[in-house]
Amino acid sequence: MTENSCYTYFRITGDFDPDVVTEKLGLLPDKSWRIGDKRHNGKLYDFASWEFGRCNEYDVITENQMHTTIVPLLDKVELLNEIRNEYNVVFTLEIVPEIYAGNTTPCLAPSLQVIDFCYATRTEIDIDLYVIEQE
Repeated sequence: MTENSCYTYFRITGDFDPDVVTEKLGLLPDKSWRIGDKRHNGKLYDFASWEFGRCNEYDVITENQMHTTIVPLLDKVELLNEIRNEYNVVFTLEIVPEIYAGNTTPCLAPSLQVIDFCYATRTEIDIDLYVIEQE
């Protein structure tokens, strides 16, 4: 039987310079790009992105993965709000579970700590759930 998986990460999107965010937060992104950078398909990005805190360590209680992602950001709430206000960007906590039919489904509920962080920074929570039929 194929095992479920999930990853989480924090993402900033909008019209901004990812290097400025890296410098202000003092954190290196896992991935970033600028408006006008080339995509894999040759088209150009029409928005900038800064991704941080990717957690690939699957836990059926995904709030544990969410915590791993946000813990380095908890003392950066004021800086994040300054970035959001200055550049009019969007913050998203991405949760991407891949579930195989017939397997135990994960708990996708965020903890109060995650909710408090998201509220304090105006971070949206996006769950991209993929359900796969087993052959």
